[in-house]
Amino acid sequence: MLLAGDIGGTKTNLAMFSPDAGPRAPLAEATLPSARYPSLESLVRDFLAQAELATDLRIQRASFGVAGPVVNGRAKITNLPWSIEETHLEATLSIPTVRLLNDLEAIANAVPHVEPCDVRTLSAGKPAPNGTIAIVAPGTGLGEAFLTWDSSRYRAHASEGGHAGFAPGDPLQTALLRYLQSRFDHVSCERVCSGLGLPNIYAFLKESGHAEEPAWLAERLEEAADPTPVIAKAALDRGRRCELCVSALNVFVSILGAEAGDLALKVLATGGVYLGGGIPPRILPALEQPRFLEAFRRKGRFRDLLTQVPVHVILNPKVALLGAACYGLEL
Repeated sequence: MLLAGDIGGTKTNLAMFSPDAGPRAPLAEATLPSARYPSLESLVRDFLAQAELATDLRIQRASFGVAGPVVNGRAKITNLPWSIEETHLEATLSIPTVRLLNDLEAIANAVPHVEPCDVRTLSAGKPAPNGTIAIVAPGTGLGEAFLTWDSSRYRAHASEGGHAGFAPGDPLQTALLRYLQSRFDHVSCERVCSGLGLPNIYAFLKESGHAEEPAWLAERLEEAADPTPVIAKAALDRGRRCELCVSALNVFVSILGAEAGDLALKVLATGGVYLGGGIPPRILPALEQPRFLEAFRRKGRFRDLLTQVPVHVILNPKVALLGAACYGLEL
């Protein structure tokens, strides 16, 4: 029996799986608010009690995708006062084997198992058999990972590539970089290509006089806990579009395309590039416009190579749980 989880700062998805049923047929599943619990152990115990599985089934393995780096079997969750350690979880939960993996590593483990209903294809390309696969996931932050073929199966590799330096691709982006350099010691790609990044782009365009902020939007932004969905919605709403938001989203899409193309070149992702995270499904109409793929392929002499690379958007909101389950069932 496997217990798998996608552990986030806001919510945690947990599910039980059996090897016979596989990673797409959980025996029990629940989404719990992470912040209400003092630890992952207490959250797991609550899940098992609610599912009435604590005494009926013995858990042999557990695999948890966590929103943060995993080093030597230990992790600290971003936006939660939890410290998680594999050996401690094994002892306190009486589970023989517990494994932690980065949330992007979890998504990467799911990619070889995705089905057509899980993705939207932006470019079919011509994937190379067993070619390396790249994952770029703009959500609250910018996650990146990749998969390589080891002669029998794909192996996932974690990365913190989203924290590498932002490289502007045109004069407007160069001005954006200078604007952010006056505010941050290090301007990573995450600063401009994530849920944190879109408001930074918006603020730059507003303060530079690119377009005027309408009063109705200023009111919505003031009331919003998170400005990112407000900006994205105002950019895509055909009935009441805001040109300032349209421009901000266009810059965001171009930067995302360029970053996805950069990662594809760095790992030679001839097997394809997958866009994960919470933002791509929300801005899908913008990604389906030529702007994204043009930025993705604008790599000089390697344009033809990148034209052959398939590009997909992951639509399945529980792909990290699926990946944690796939990883756990293969332990």
